[in-house]
Amino acid sequence: MKILVAEDDSITRRIVESTLGKLGWDVITAADGNAAWGILQEMEGGNRPELAILDWMMPGMDGLEICQRLRSTPGFELMYVILLTMRTEKEDLVTALAAGANDYITKPFDPVELEARVRVGERMVRLQTALAAQVRDLEDALAHVRRLQGLLPICSYCKKVRNEQNYWEQVERYLVTRSDLQLTHSVCPSCMERVMKEIDEPAG
Repeated sequence: MKILVAEDDSITRRIVESTLGKLGWDVITAADGNAAWGILQEMEGGNRPELAILDWMMPGMDGLEICQRLRSTPGFELMYVILLTMRTEKEDLVTALAAGANDYITKPFDPVELEARVRVGERMVRLQTALAAQVRDLEDALAHVRRLQGLLPICSYCKKVRNEQNYWEQVERYLVTRSDLQLTHSVCPSCMERVMKEIDEPAG
């Protein structure tokens, strides 16, 4: 997973980068908010970070503003965001979550806690990715389904249906040519019983 770390304090930035790098994550760093937003704007599609750790207070654009921009910018709405800050009041947590942050870590942080919170974010990213793939598959499937709508005249005796050209045709042919259905033939219980009686009846 690719992670963007935006932190203006160089020591904290290096600690976060080193901690996450040793755990196998691909880390991109920025020294302030403007640089972080520029990195996000330059990277395209699958190359964009899937998780961002943003310092709340930074020169230029702060972490809270970046978070708000992410939530209102197409393509970034689902990025997992962790705010990093020295603020500890409950009101601060409410403000961070209201801005769209997914999580919140206070300074000075424990590297073990950082790892745990990032792993939670990683699980959420994977779930969102899997869900998005399922939604795309469902949309593709629905796009290929041609729906039969309206009234369909059907003969009460032979069960043929009348098509749009006013011709009568077998119902299975009608369905197959107008949908993605693949029919398989079987024998229902009542027909099976009737056929078996006809077979068992003596000839003549």
